[in-house]
Amino acid sequence: MFTIEALPTTEVRAYQAGAPDAYGNPPERTISDGAGNPCRHCLCNIPEGAPMLILAHRPFDGVHPYAETGPIFLCADECQRRESGESLPDILTTSPDYLIKGYGTDDRIVYGTGAIEPTDQITQAVSRIFARSDVAYIHIRSSRNNCYQARIDRAD
Repeated sequence: MFTIEALPTTEVRAYQAGAPDAYGNPPERTISDGAGNPCRHCLCNIPEGAPMLILAHRPFDGVHPYAETGPIFLCADECQRRESGESLPDILTTSPDYLIKGYGTDDRIVYGTGAIEPTDQITQAVSRIFARSDVAYIHIRSSRNNCYQARIDRAD
């Protein structure tokens, strides 16, 4: 059992209010073209014509060699955070495959867990990775651009 976690609302509201991103820059404001602009808070694609933010995001508490930073999109206007759950959110159904990899409690990649998985096999791959006791959580990323999509945690 696992849960797919969107970015926390407090973090997203700060970005929507202009808080600096991982590189110390304010989020860029633009308009969604409706093609491949997934919000990491509501975990839905941002509709064409809607305002959106582009910013550098580092989904780790600290800075270290494994703390990848990359671009993400957010709705510029307040949106509702997707409830945690095991079902794949909208943004994880638009690509044929995704990169998933496990991390230890030290926020380091657990070698041997990274794989590009077909979308319809993500659930099985997550179960396989969580079978390892040294994996604390999983990141799911774009297999084409390596952009962070969501975090996957063990369900209690």
